[in-house]
Amino acid sequence: MTMPQRKLGSTGIIVGEIGMGGMPLSVNGRPSEEDGIRTVHAALEQGITLFDTADSYCLNSTENGHNERLFAKALYNRPEAVIATKGGHIRPEGRWETDGRPEHLRQACEDSLRALGVEAITLYQFHRPDPKVPFAESVGTVAELQREGKIVHVGLSNVSVAQLEQARDIVTVASVQNRMNLFDHSSMDVLKRCEELGIAFLPYSPLNGMGNAGGIGSNETLSRIAAKYNASPQQIAIAWLLQLSPVMLPIPGASKAANIVNCAGASSVKLSAEDAAELTGIAAQITA
Repeated sequence: MTMPQRKLGSTGIIVGEIGMGGMPLSVNGRPSEEDGIRTVHAALEQGITLFDTADSYCLNSTENGHNERLFAKALYNRPEAVIATKGGHIRPEGRWETDGRPEHLRQACEDSLRALGVEAITLYQFHRPDPKVPFAESVGTVAELQREGKIVHVGLSNVSVAQLEQARDIVTVASVQNRMNLFDHSSMDVLKRCEELGIAFLPYSPLNGMGNAGGIGSNETLSRIAAKYNASPQQIAIAWLLQLSPVMLPIPGASKAANIVNCAGASSVKLSAEDAAELTGIAAQITA
């Protein structure tokens, strides 16, 4: 299937306008490896070529890189696929904690190179600022890894506009991955700055998070507009993101083939300006 394509920031790489997030394939409630690979292949069949992972997408620190290894296996000998990974989170006993120390990021990058089976990571994203480590120190380490040829392009995740600007003084930033969806507009200022700079914006949790994705249709406005377009609520939510900005590359997560096929169908939905504006108002209704 052919999917409309977009630029991955300033990288020169062109990918399907909808990507896939890998976390559901490797955390609690994950499918079997066979079903996980089937889900990735279903994404490819829909024209999805950007796959987002992280070394911390696993049950706990005893199996770091689980998701990276799964993607490497599923996407072996598929040159059209672009795998973006992240480092800076750790999973001691299953907890989510940050570690932005230079020594950790260096080891995390080396481990990701092995897990993915590549000589250089196409897009390596600093997963989350660590309050215990100066942000510039962490970003500087990633920049060093790029100069050493272990990373091709650098991205950031979970950052503010101020942190984005600070990072840009250190390294060329190709992408930003922050949470954004119909119900959460907290990174709208970051999106606008990315748009001004031509930086790709990868909204994670585009369907309001793993535990909420299936129930977003309970929102009356969303369900009504979905019915109007003969589309699923999930497709409408992703279509809204796509129309919000040309630098937007949504990365819905999926653990079942049917779910990622459904999400990919958002590419065929073109919202009217009036419907897009009404959907934009959903967040205001929730926070009012």
